[in-house]
Amino acid sequence: MNIIEANQVVKRYGAFTAVDGISFSIQSGEFFGLLGPNGAGKTSAIRMIYGFSPVTSGQMRVFGLDIAQDWRRIRSRLGVCQQENTLDPDLTVELNLLIYGRYFDKPKAQVRQRTEELLTFFALNNKRQAKVMELSGGLARRLQLARALIADPDLLILDEPTTGLDPQSRHQVWDRLLELKKGGLTMLLTTHYMDEAESLCDRLLIMDHGQIVTQGRPRGLITEHAAENVIEIEGPGPDLKTYIKENAIKHDDLGERIIIYTQADGRLAEEVRRKFCMGSCLFRTGNLEDVFLRLTGRELRE
Repeated sequence: MNIIEANQVVKRYGAFTAVDGISFSIQSGEFFGLLGPNGAGKTSAIRMIYGFSPVTSGQMRVFGLDIAQDWRRIRSRLGVCQQENTLDPDLTVELNLLIYGRYFDKPKAQVRQRTEELLTFFALNNKRQAKVMELSGGLARRLQLARALIADPDLLILDEPTTGLDPQSRHQVWDRLLELKKGGLTMLLTTHYMDEAESLCDRLLIMDHGQIVTQGRPRGLITEHAAENVIEIEGPGPDLKTYIKENAIKHDDLGERIIIYTQADGRLAEEVRRKFCMGSCLFRTGNLEDVFLRLTGRELRE
């Protein structure tokens, strides 16, 4: 069953087209990533999915329901963890969960039980009486995730959930999300951390300028658009550039640095090491960041 189905969805703000005819689907139980540089259209797409912003044209269906007609029913089955801290600063950790849970018209006893489960799951029991302003960034983010789950949603939307967190806090959040994934919860993630998307997502979609650039499984995209192995060479000479051109080698020439994409058999890597690595060479595994930069560019954007 597809939890989300988008068919030629367009979002315009006046004369500006933020989302330009995208089509994709997300299956039940999938951890799906939506990636792209700033201004690519990710946020506009997310807002249409949870009914915050109306679709200009095309069709968006969530849980088999048309978002234009059934947005109230759809929202009741969603959990949304926004990038900004939207917790109530005047309430304690516990009350942020209890009061928010009542917005979904759930019985008080059920909300109380769910609150206890989430305080334990996110290791917030010892902070239940603390005010939001007393929490560290990592604890506040865990509380936001807990609040997004208070009504047992069928789809959890995560808008850059680890932005601004230190490495320890990021990995704590990852561990909780992976546990939710094992439990079968469908999740939609937007993030600027490529290692996060590669570690968590079953499939992902990359957008740019309002359109889909590519979509697929992380490792498949790395193999298709970059390579299993990568060599970074600083200060490349004309002999290396000639060698690359004569052998039609997949690469990116960044001026003071050349990135070569090699196959898994290692023959090209060994030849490059022997002939051209007199200076600085870095041999590493290809990753999702290579794919992202190759498809969306490396230039600074306004």
